[in-house]
Amino acid sequence: MQSRLTTLTKDNTTAEQQRVLDSILQGPRGNLDGPFLAWVHSPELADPAQQLGAYCRYHTRIPLRLSELAILTTAACWQSQAEWQIHEPIAHQAGIDKQITEAIRTGQHPVFANADEQLVYQLTQTLYAEKRIPDALYQQAVSHFGEAALVDLIGILGYYSLVAMTLNVFEVRRNTEQPLPFNEP
Repeated sequence: MQSRLTTLTKDNTTAEQQRVLDSILQGPRGNLDGPFLAWVHSPELADPAQQLGAYCRYHTRIPLRLSELAILTTAACWQSQAEWQIHEPIAHQAGIDKQITEAIRTGQHPVFANADEQLVYQLTQTLYAEKRIPDALYQQAVSHFGEAALVDLIGILGYYSLVAMTLNVFEVRRNTEQPLPFNEP
């Protein structure tokens, strides 16, 4: 990963930054992919953010297939290069069709075979576009997922919006030969 931030070395890393780095590297991720290169510059933000991220990524009531769909929809909304590059292969492994991810990436309306995927996409798109969820869509989501899982889904969207903004502002990029998924402004 690379970014526009100062690279942390043994000479310029504080004890608190090192503690957070060690915590991230020893956790379920085992790497600093994503926003962690930026967040570690502020250990007070990095510590709770990475804990929230671990919950949103590994422990919610939302199945991985649907959470990855929500993450990719968020990445497309923010045109977050690294977020997309990290999560697109995970989404495919979790069962999201490549035609769906390509439609989302290019701003087209995907065609879903699964009603739960359509519902997650509709919730995500509606929330990002309208900043609210209308009553009928809310009731449909509660009926399908339950209130606790819907809270988890909204938490996933909020967390990955924070991730996308962090990645965009600090130009965090994967070191890869792949073309960027989104045109740079």
